[in-house]
Amino acid sequence: MTDHLSPRLAFMEMDAAQRATLSGSSALIRSVIGKALDHFYKRVRATPETARFFSNPDHMRGAQSAQEKHWGHIVDGRFDEQYYQSVRRIGATHSRIGLEPRWYIGGYALVLEQLLHETMARTPLWRRLLGALRPRTATALPAALVKAALLDMELSISIYIEEEQVAREKAVQTLDEALAALAEGDLTRQLSQMPATYASLERSYNHTLDKMRAMITAVAAGTQRINGTIHEIAQASDDLARRTQANAASLEETSAAVTQMDSRSRNTAQAARSTVVRADQAIATVDDGRSVAGQAVEAMHRVSDSAKGIDAVIEGLDKIAFQTRVLAMNAAVEAGRAGEAGRGFAVVADLVSALAMRAEEEAGRAREQLTHTQAEVVTAVEAVMKVDGALANISSDVGEVHALLGTMAQDNNAQAIAIGEVSTAIGTMDQGTQQNAAMVEETSAATRTLSQEAETLAELTSAFHTDAANGRARANGRHPIIGGAVRNLPAAAISALRAPL
Repeated sequence: MTDHLSPRLAFMEMDAAQRATLSGSSALIRSVIGKALDHFYKRVRATPETARFFSNPDHMRGAQSAQEKHWGHIVDGRFDEQYYQSVRRIGATHSRIGLEPRWYIGGYALVLEQLLHETMARTPLWRRLLGALRPRTATALPAALVKAALLDMELSISIYIEEEQVAREKAVQTLDEALAALAEGDLTRQLSQMPATYASLERSYNHTLDKMRAMITAVAAGTQRINGTIHEIAQASDDLARRTQANAASLEETSAAVTQMDSRSRNTAQAARSTVVRADQAIATVDDGRSVAGQAVEAMHRVSDSAKGIDAVIEGLDKIAFQTRVLAMNAAVEAGRAGEAGRGFAVVADLVSALAMRAEEEAGRAREQLTHTQAEVVTAVEAVMKVDGALANISSDVGEVHALLGTMAQDNNAQAIAIGEVSTAIGTMDQGTQQNAAMVEETSAATRTLSQEAETLAELTSAFHTDAANGRARANGRHPIIGGAVRNLPAAAISALRAPL
């Protein structure tokens, strides 16, 4: 009898007499145990929760045969090492397949009921009569049978619990090692050879680990791509910032130049408008000059007409002088005829003749002077006509200049308006470029911050081993979190990585 069984047998007061009672009824019990087990396994087949432990009828028949053999050890009353090992196999099997004790206890209740019923039914009449006289003798076999069954059930359940505890401790230790590796960032440490009752935990953990490994791998790859893209964006943003600043400076200078052009264009437009006014005044002056020239020509024509009248008068005077001279000559002739008496009259006649000759001479000079005056008047008229022609040409030229200046004034006004609009647009562009420059600076700063965050994320993901090669790197104690670049990570991030999951 083993050390495992002696205390149990002593506590339940199953002494040698009860064991002898069992062994004495061994043949009887063996003859009915098959029927009892048939009833039990019939119930097992009808119950889905228990039928699932058997793959086919042969499997169930093998289990029934093994249980019938085990009952042979029980009814022999030899609770030795062989019996104990048989119980251990049963308890370990129940633990391995996950058969809960309630089904085992329920099965024992069915088997015991059949055993007690059949053994009592097959007990000889004289024994039943003797049992009536001696009640203790009548209950000896059922009591021994019940104690043996309870002993066997308690041993099996205890071993089941022990195996469960061993399996649980093994599962906890394996899981603890895996979680410790996971806390160290090793995503290659999968659960393996877990007890059967923890197979679903093993599958779930390994599936979760696969998901995490795929996720971390994808995050690491994505982080590298993001980091590269961010560096490109940062470089492009810096280049854009420099170009934007240069454009802003150029726009500012252009805006100042356009502002000066706008001012000068407005001055030019004002000067053009003033020139147009002066041209209008010049045209008016030329028109007045032409009017005066016309009046002068008319006056010259009137003078010419007057000269013609004077010429007629001079001609009349010349005729009068000639007739006077002829008259004086006639008077002189008549005075000569009169002789001495006509001598005084002859003197007068001579004087009148001299005066007539002088009058003819003065009339000739007057005619000459008039002729010269008429020539001068004609010359003056021609000069005034030339002046009028010149003034007409000047008026035409000034008119063309006026038209050109008007067009120039309109163009200058339009140009001034256009330059003003361009100046306004450039001012708006300058303001927008300044804002864009500020925005680019902010974007560049945000990109640098994002780059730092991406680098931090890359360092965090580098703390995880996603393949066997990285997993083997832990052998020399060079773990990324402890001895690598992630040493500078924030304390909260390191704590989060080391915290149990």
